[in-house]
Amino acid sequence: MLEIYKKVVFENYANFKGRARRKEFWTVVLVNVIISVVLSVVLGIISSSIAMLANIFSLAVLIPSIAVGVRRMHDVGKSGWYILIPLYDIYLAAMEGERGPNQYGADPKSQLEDLKEIGKDLN
Repeated sequence: MLEIYKKVVFENYANFKGRARRKEFWTVVLVNVIISVVLSVVLGIISSSIAMLANIFSLAVLIPSIAVGVRRMHDVGKSGWYILIPLYDIYLAAMEGERGPNQYGADPKSQLEDLKEIGKDLN
């Protein structure tokens, strides 16, 4: 789970091209929420003046969060602008992505499944 998060936040910081699987998108959302809540609570208990550090974290992960959201919309065959439509974007993010390549790139799920099949036909 943390490997996926590191890949999105550090390697694909502002990558708005391509597609993102549901697992990638929801992992980023979950980890961001957990870290934000923990930082807010812990820093709020220590001192309300340093609790603003939680906001700095939220600003730091804003761009990668938007980028993975745009790539998630691409996976379901929609424009990245669909992340601006409340509730419908959550519905789209929960849908299974289009199978096979679409106008935004190759299917990220099939690439992983293809790797699992390597070597199975060598009987």
